Amino acid sequence: MFILSGMTCLGQFAGPVGTPSTTAIHRDSSVFVNWAFACQLELGLVDISNQFSGNAAVGDETSSLGFPDGICVTLGDSGVAILKFAQDIQNESGPDFAVFENGFSDNFLELAFVEVSSDGINFTRFPATSNTQTETQIGAFQAIGDATLLNNLAGKYRANFGTPFDLEELIGTPELDINAISHVKIIDVVGKVSGDHVQFDSNGNPINDPHPTAFPAGGFDLDAVGVIHQAPLGLDDFSAGNFAIYPNPVQQSGSIHITSNFEINKLSLFDLTGNLISTTTLSSLQLNNCPRGIYLLYIQSNEAERTVKIVVQ
Repeated sequence: MFILSGMTCLGQFAGPVGTPSTTAIHRDSSVFVNWAFACQLELGLVDISNQFSGNAAVGDETSSLGFPDGICVTLGDSGVAILKFAQDIQNESGPDFAVFENGFSDNFLELAFVEVSSDGINFTRFPATSNTQTETQIGAFQAIGDATLLNNLAGKYRANFGTPFDLEELIGTPELDINAISHVKIIDVVGKVSGDHVQFDSNGNPINDPHPTAFPAGGFDLDAVGVIHQAPLGLDDFSAGNFAIYPNPVQQSGSIHITSNFEINKLSLFDLTGNLISTTTLSSLQLNNCPRGIYLLYIQSNEAERTVKIVVQ
């Protein structure tokens, strides 16, 4: 039981790991079919109230890719991570993806908003609910409380257990195709309940979260995003805008070549589970007898970036 805006309320959402009502999904669950393979970061300050406090400084873009292994990237206050996937996430029965944080107990939690996009431009936020008390600020090393008071907030569950999200909740949203989600955005919840930088849930309640966390590892610690339902992989689209890729398909012992009016900074080849196969700063990438299959070539330049499906035969 807790007090919120003068009202006495009861927890109403899924409970913590190990309880009958939990929706937590262990990282080893067979429901996961894929993991994020690319990440773009906009790190936040370690203390959003102090513009001189510096940005969060633990982990990097690669820390949130692939299987959740406890190696995380810390977002800092209101920091952002945008994850990309080899195949679009699609809506099916039940949760469609899950977000992993590294909370060390069922009560000490750090939270984040979750948004999705089918074009990488327009993002829609899952309607988050926080019924945690808002009369007393939760401190940096204090427990946030009962998971039954939280819904649609990443970080609801401790390390190694993903918080699930169901795209069905967003059906009918303009400019969003819930059967073709290409990007998932994670936004750290600052957690202040008064003064500047208060953030609110979908009901207009301040979200109480450990604050201030004025150290390099402060804020939401993103470990991974796991895909539960993904759209079929099409093989008919090998174009990449201002980049020309050849040959495609390519032989196991061959090379992939890129021509572009942009200067190529880096080529990275990933398998469909997000594992890095090969990388180079040249405009050609040697496969070195790579196993036959479908891969993702991530092309980076100063002006643009593209991800292209590659067939090795």
